[in-house]
Amino acid sequence: MNGIELDFYLSLGCFRMHQDIFTCRYLPKDDQLHTVHWLRIDLDAVVLGTKQNRILRQNAPFQVSVVPMTTITDEHEALYARYRASIDFDAAYSVAQCLLDGATSTVFESYAIEVRDTDTLIAVGVFDQGTDSIAGILNFYHPDYRKYSLGKFLMLQKLLHARAQGRSYYYPGYVVSHYPKFDYKLFACEPATQLYDPDRAIWVPFSWAIVNDAPVLTHSSPQQPF
Repeated sequence: MNGIELDFYLSLGCFRMHQDIFTCRYLPKDDQLHTVHWLRIDLDAVVLGTKQNRILRQNAPFQVSVVPMTTITDEHEALYARYRASIDFDAAYSVAQCLLDGATSTVFESYAIEVRDTDTLIAVGVFDQGTDSIAGILNFYHPDYRKYSLGKFLMLQKLLHARAQGRSYYYPGYVVSHYPKFDYKLFACEPATQLYDPDRAIWVPFSWAIVNDAPVLTHSSPQQPF
């Protein structure tokens, strides 16, 4: 998949899963269907605030590098295993399963933001690069460094890298109505964030009113398209 193709699919509210491109309108949870709202950040409109700059200052002593994600290393997998053992939600068994799911190569142009404390790898953020955009795919970090908010730090590093490379948009994934687990994806810069409106096929400024007004469907609700 070349960069122009990735830009196109991302602009339609699609995203990567393993080696495929997909989209969805609802997230099943506890026998209910919660509305999904795909996000993108307009990089030209980004202004970092006090919270964002505090995290950047807090993590300034660490070494940050951006490297092609051509190989999933043992170091990546060891860090991911420690991360996965520390979380309380479902996640892929490994980096390889998350990105490849059995494939032997990738069709995406992927990069990793690696964060090190001297010689110790403490965080990795994987993103796919298009011609005019990037898509954040995976973040994981050492649980002993939880106080450093490394997941949010990786989001900021992806944003700053994309902007430095002249990209227009950063796609961080989605938020879900009446299910705040994914609200952290607004952290980088909520005022510069947009929502995809699938009915009109356009992007609109982010609005909590739109998110909060979306209904939660149950088995007794009229059938809706997925």
